[in-house]
Amino acid sequence: MITQKSLSVPVSGGACLHLRHIYHKQKTGQVVLFLHGAIENGKIFYTHSNKGLAPFMALNGFKCFVLDLRGRGGSVPAIDSGHEYGQTESILEDVPAALAFIEQYTGSKPQFWVAHSWGGVIMNSVFARFPEEVPNVDACVYFGSKRSLYNNHPEKLIKANLLWYWLAHRYSKKYGYLPAKKLKWGSDNETVKSHWQSAQWAKKMPWVDSDDGFDYAQALKSQVLPPTLHIAGVKDKALAQPIDIKMFMKESGIGLQTLNIYGKKHGHGHNYGHIDMLTHPRAQDDQFKDLLKWFELYRK
Repeated sequence: MITQKSLSVPVSGGACLHLRHIYHKQKTGQVVLFLHGAIENGKIFYTHSNKGLAPFMALNGFKCFVLDLRGRGGSVPAIDSGHEYGQTESILEDVPAALAFIEQYTGSKPQFWVAHSWGGVIMNSVFARFPEEVPNVDACVYFGSKRSLYNNHPEKLIKANLLWYWLAHRYSKKYGYLPAKKLKWGSDNETVKSHWQSAQWAKKMPWVDSDDGFDYAQALKSQVLPPTLHIAGVKDKALAQPIDIKMFMKESGIGLQTLNIYGKKHGHGHNYGHIDMLTHPRAQDDQFKDLLKWFELYRK
């Protein structure tokens, strides 16, 4: 039987992060941290009816913790005008607070990290800032994670160049935050700062923090990160083509990294895109099973 619990993690400014604990009452196993991407929240990994990657992993004995970054999903207060935090706070405060909470709650830091899209950038940025966390993690799996966009597909020119770089900035200026949910661009909103910071990095700008000048690329240059499986979908033309993922891999240290591409021409049950690589019913027979194999291979 799969059980879900909502946990609250306090952070600065009176905010609380929502952490969804998903587990099987009769199975005990390793602890996993899940992190969503931009204009999303943790529900990319689960539904209340126990569909999705996190319930699938819970059925296989993992203790799953799905984080909603500040203001997203079940975290409070929700993003609104006047909220000044961004991805720097996600890296320096939100993820470390979740790691500390999980360790206190379970007696163990998460041995596996899983991310979707921009969540992989945040996770590797955490490794850069807090290299002492690396030995705690056996392996990672990133779904459609890239930092900068190198592809020139027409869909990318619309979704990134037109919408994310230009139109999103205008909406952010008008509303005081990016109302991505209202615009039906994604499942959640972004602050002005979080949108601006992610857009700069996506434009092939240096992997440097705009708050304090910390150079993430330099910090990771000779760092051995946990073995990481990168997952791409053949229909993900705009947001994480293999060229984009490979460039992210190239700047993410010298540890073992592998890229798998999922689609019918590669023998899989569906031609996966950026979102349905995590939500399509056939995913459990393709990339979800490969994730389990990856974690089993590198479990310490």
